[in-house]
Amino acid sequence: MKNLAVARRYAKALLLIGKENDQAELYREQLGSFSDLIAQNPQLEQAFTNPLYNAAGRKQVLVSVVDMLDFSDVVRAFLLLLFDKGRIGLIDSINDFYQKLADELKGVALASMVSATELSSDAVEKIRESLSKLTGKEVKLEVKQDPELIGGVVTRIGDLVLDGSVRTQLLNMRETLKRGESV
Repeated sequence: MKNLAVARRYAKALLLIGKENDQAELYREQLGSFSDLIAQNPQLEQAFTNPLYNAAGRKQVLVSVVDMLDFSDVVRAFLLLLFDKGRIGLIDSINDFYQKLADELKGVALASMVSATELSSDAVEKIRESLSKLTGKEVKLEVKQDPELIGGVVTRIGDLVLDGSVRTQLLNMRETLKRGESV
């Protein structure tokens, strides 16, 4: 839990710098590509984080990688700061927080929708548009399937949960019947 708070602080600091110099989107791309590179190459992550290797050698590897990627001076300095502070291993969490904060800055909301069956692209687009109207923000919608819902959809956007699943309706009906109320 502590690491998540630390990761959020680093992400927020980089975003504030990005807002100041109108480079938040560039930093998003560069941080995301570095995080993806680390995720795809576990040996590279070990080269940066394993204390069995010489710290100066690990830092030189990081400098070489960042130079090859031709990142902005701010992101380069940010990654070197993470290394110096022993936080380079948190790059995935920092990137996740940065992506969310950058979306908020742009007025984009992330939502997830779970349906019992596969929905047509038109239906998904209509739901996305409805969520955009509801929130007043552009919505990125992640769609998943869960046959246990029986029918309907469950949508989450931030703290708001819109549950229109048949499973939930049946559970509510069962509770109502248990209490002896009329349906």
